[in-house]
Amino acid sequence: MLGRSQYRVLVVDDDPGIRSSHARIVEAFGYEAETAADGIEALAKLPLDIDFVLLDGQMPNMDGFEVAQRIRADPEYSYLPIVMVSGLTRNKDRRRAMEVGINYFISKPVDCQELGLRAKWLLDLKTAYDRLQDHEAELERAVMRKTEALRTVLEEIAEARRLTHEAHLDTIRRLLIAAEYKDRDTAGHIERIGLYSDVLARALGLAPGEIELILRASPMHDVGKLGVPDHILLKPGKLDDEEWALMRAHTTMGAQILAGSSSPVIQMGEKIALSHHEKWDGSGYPNGIAGEDIPLEGRICSVVDFFDALTMDRPYRKAVPNERVLEMMKEGAGTHFDPEILDVFLGVMDDITRIQAEYLQPATCHDDRDPS
Repeated sequence: MLGRSQYRVLVVDDDPGIRSSHARIVEAFGYEAETAADGIEALAKLPLDIDFVLLDGQMPNMDGFEVAQRIRADPEYSYLPIVMVSGLTRNKDRRRAMEVGINYFISKPVDCQELGLRAKWLLDLKTAYDRLQDHEAELERAVMRKTEALRTVLEEIAEARRLTHEAHLDTIRRLLIAAEYKDRDTAGHIERIGLYSDVLARALGLAPGEIELILRASPMHDVGKLGVPDHILLKPGKLDDEEWALMRAHTTMGAQILAGSSSPVIQMGEKIALSHHEKWDGSGYPNGIAGEDIPLEGRICSVVDFFDALTMDRPYRKAVPNERVLEMMKEGAGTHFDPEILDVFLGVMDDITRIQAEYLQPATCHDDRDPS
């Protein structure tokens, strides 16, 4: 903050009320407050000569842990103080905060005295570091970043990045719809798989960023159908051994389609596509892995995909009643399914059936003819 009379604090929270409240607390300390509604805007505003980041832990799209990790990845911000404010109280969340470079963790609601003392101490440390830097270059950057024109440009950059992120997710969704239409589905299946996975991931206590990823990635589980011949996908009768081998290859083909991406969503989609037909006892496919060697997201998708596949109408049979499907799933606990994940799934059936009622649409040949 060399050359300025006030420290500038970036307050990041997706809740407008909490964001405004924290900004007022910061200003009461005598600091200047900048605000950001999400992680994307926060990263875009860092060049506004920010001295301190007050960061919410739970936000959509990019949670506070990922924001902090990205800040620390830039050498320019290696000494930037970051304090996380969150309702998360588990020890593993606090350990994760330290691992990604967060300086201090404050529980909600904020204790103003604690925040004030911690902010002063961290800002004093940052000032000592800043004085080691080149004063002339720092002054020049400070003058430039104070201009309203630069702020406007940075806000435009944030909006452009947000639109790019939304377009990225829309492109993924269109790819999935293409795969489902090849199988003559109406895309209701991919909607439900994502929503069911979201409910189950929340009930399992996953971190907010992981929940967001699995919501977006789980619908990619069957994208490999794009590589399965139509005469097999659409065959009304029983498949022979050779045809089943090709049908089951949709797992490896899906992983190949999604391989090599830098997107965390597509990277998780690749793992789900490859592993969602693996079984807890190792009798699944394509790799016959067992237990916790199966990725967690694959084990989650295995449960919700089995439920959805059997509770939909097919040309060759009516939907199996929920009660019967749940009986089948209970019989598969510890063999087909991770018993812990299945138990949690059974505990959130009210939420699952609500989504089912809202999104269930008539559909045709999904490869549930082999519910294994």
